[in-house]
Amino acid sequence: MSVMQISGGEFPEPQWCIADEQTPEGVLQQALDWACGPGGSDCAMIQPKESCYLPNNVKSHASYAFNIYWQKFKNKGGSCYFNGAAMVTDLNPSKSLK
Repeated sequence: MSVMQISGGEFPEPQWCIADEQTPEGVLQQALDWACGPGGSDCAMIQPKESCYLPNNVKSHASYAFNIYWQKFKNKGGSCYFNGAAMVTDLNPSKSLK
């Protein structure tokens, strides 16, 4: 994990859990369904007419749900794995959507 120096201490660089681009869409959909269901991700923002709905594709929605889950549970033992459908990045994925 990269570390950023800030006067008075060190803080970890921000990281995101995103869909692996090599994962087949069907596998991503299953992982997305789990993350938004039993996984406990709050997926309200990727519903139609909500601010994170676009781009409307499985990869983008899965990345959103995976990251919501991981940010919520990473310090409680949650992982960014989703049966191999996800990966951790230090590049802000929302910047690439603009």
